[in-house]
Amino acid sequence: MEANLQNEIKELNLAYLMLAQQMLHADREAAMLKLGVGEDIAALIVKLSPGQILRMASSDMLLCQFRFDDELLLGLMSNHDRDNQAARIHATILAASQPVGRLA
Repeated sequence: MEANLQNEIKELNLAYLMLAQQMLHADREAAMLKLGVGEDIAALIVKLSPGQILRMASSDMLLCQFRFDDELLLGLMSNHDRDNQAARIHATILAASQPVGRLA
């Protein structure tokens, strides 16, 4: 069970890093907002070689994190009773106001 979980984390890490790099190449500003990262982290992700991405992805530590540690944001993203477009816009505004990831 533990080995299976570690493999799932590695696959998720790889998918996340590849998607993040692709998003940043396509539209850096929008990607930074959607990923919740600052310019310094975005620059590092863009520069990663395929080998570096594979090495990072092979970690058994999850590289991405949930951004909805705010109850209101979680409610907006999961509530299907309200107007979906308005809720998504409100959630985007709330997420944009949260601090972004930075290098220590």
